Amino acid sequence: MQEMHGLSETAEVTLAGLAGGRPIGSNDGHKPTGVTGMLSDEATSNKPMLNRLDVLANEALTRWELPAGAHARLINLSENATYLVGAPCGFRSILRVHREGYHSRNAIACELEWLRALKSDGGVLTPDVIAGRDGELIQTCAVSGLAGERHTVMFAFIEGSEPDPDHDLARSFEELGEIAARTHLHSQTWPKPEGFERLVWDVDAVFGSTPTWGNWRDGPNVDGSLRPVLEKAEEVIRHRLHAFGKDPDRYGLIHADMRLANLLIDNGVTRLIDFDDCGFSWFLYDFAATISFIEDHPQVPRLKEAWVRGYRKVRALSAEEEAELDTFIMLRRMALLAWIGSHAEVPYARELSPHFAQGTAKLAQTYLSRFS
Repeated sequence: MQEMHGLSETAEVTLAGLAGGRPIGSNDGHKPTGVTGMLSDEATSNKPMLNRLDVLANEALTRWELPAGAHARLINLSENATYLVGAPCGFRSILRVHREGYHSRNAIACELEWLRALKSDGGVLTPDVIAGRDGELIQTCAVSGLAGERHTVMFAFIEGSEPDPDHDLARSFEELGEIAARTHLHSQTWPKPEGFERLVWDVDAVFGSTPTWGNWRDGPNVDGSLRPVLEKAEEVIRHRLHAFGKDPDRYGLIHADMRLANLLIDNGVTRLIDFDDCGFSWFLYDFAATISFIEDHPQVPRLKEAWVRGYRKVRALSAEEEAELDTFIMLRRMALLAWIGSHAEVPYARELSPHFAQGTAKLAQTYLSRFS
C-alpha cells in the first residue's frame, strides 16, 4: 500500500490524507483533513507503539549524512510507517520504516535493485535511494519497547502531486497504462540478480493455504449469506487463471500497486513510487491494482478503456487478454477483502469494514453472470 516520496508544499496536507489509504477516485465526498486527522484513530488505539516508532525513526536518522536539526515526522501508516524528514535548512527526504516480518532484508534489496534498474534503462522515472553513512541502502534498527528489528530505507524527496481526483481521470489512466507497459517490457528482459526474492501475487497467494494477506473468509461481515457467491467466484477465478497460464509474455515481475496515488507529477514529468508490493504476477494484475477499492465505481469501464489504450501504445495486448481483465479485478478485490480483515489496525481498513464484503459479493455476482 501507498507511501509518499514527495509532495509540493501546497499539497502536503491533502496528499498526506490521501496517503493514509483512501484511494484516488473515491466518491463518498470525503475531504482529507491532513496528517492529524489521518492518524487520530490510530494514535488513540496504538499511541505507545507509534511513540516507539517515532523514536526509532529519529534515532535511525543518525545512520545517514543529514543536515543539522533533521527530524522525522510520521505521515503515513499502512504496511509500513512513512516519515517526512525535514531540516531547518530546507532539506527533505522520505524515510520508510518497514513493517516487522513483511519483507526480508534481501527482498527489500531486490525491490531497490529493480527500482534503480527501471530508472536507468527501463524508461520509468523512480525515486532515488539514499545510501547511509556506511554505503548501505538498508539500515536495520531497533529501539527499546518495540519488538524486533526494523529495516529502514531513505528516498530522495520528489516535488510533485498526484493526479487530481476531482478531474477527468481517463487521461491519467491512459498514462498509467503506458507506464505499466514500460515496466512489463523491462521485467521481461531484465536479468535479475542471483537470489532475487519478492512477493508472489498469484492464485495461491490469494486463495492458498497460507495467503499473503490472509483468508478472505476471515474478512469483516463475510457471513453465510455472502459466502456461497464468493466461493463460486473463487472457483471460477481459479479455473480461468489456470487456463490463462503463466507464459513469460503474460506473467513476470510487476509493480502490483500501480494506483494513481502512487504517481507524482511535477511540471509534466511523472514518477512512479512505492514499489513495496512489487512481485511476481500476471502483468494484467497491475490494472486491477489501479482501481483498488473503487472496483464498483461508475467510471471503471471508461478508465479500463483508457488504460488499455495507453498500454497498447507501448506493448501489445491481445483481445483475449483484455477480455480477462475482469478476472484480475475480481482476484484483487478478494485479496483486498482479506487485507481488510488482517489489517484492523489501519484506519482505512476499519472504515471500509462494514460494507466491503457486501460490495465484493455484488461484484462477484456481476462477474459470475458473465463468466460462469
